[in-house]
Amino acid sequence: MKATALLKKQHKEVMDLFKEVMEAEDPESRRQLCDQISQELKVHSRIEEEIFYPAVRELGEKGEEIVLESLEEHHVVDLVLAELPRVDPEGERFHAKMTVLMELVEHHKKEEEKEMFKLAEKLGKEELDELGERLEARTDELKGQAGEAAA
Repeated sequence: MKATALLKKQHKEVMDLFKEVMEAEDPESRRQLCDQISQELKVHSRIEEEIFYPAVRELGEKGEEIVLESLEEHHVVDLVLAELPRVDPEGERFHAKMTVLMELVEHHKKEEEKEMFKLAEKLGKEELDELGERLEARTDELKGQAGEAAA
């Protein structure tokens, strides 16, 4: 699968989880969905930073600029994710915290898909396919490690 297609698929999956958590009525479901969102975002950010961003960075000054901004956006998302375990799923701030996180991720997603992915097309189909394979393998590896750690 092409790298940009894989990343878009992951973006959609995370945004779907946000919709679910915002609609969930019981605290246990909210907590489980928060944990799942956190895990998905951590894996997604990591594969982008390890594999995709270095390739985009090589595309010149524009690539460098987009990657640096994206890294800062990842950092802000990480700050909010670090607070999630302490947020009471029944508390009054739960929906506010999730809304802010969802808006941060939505903004990041739109910029990536509109600007970075367009620029990444300069890498060519062959390299994007190869990057996609590496992204997919690394995703599976990280999710496997997370599963082992939880067991």
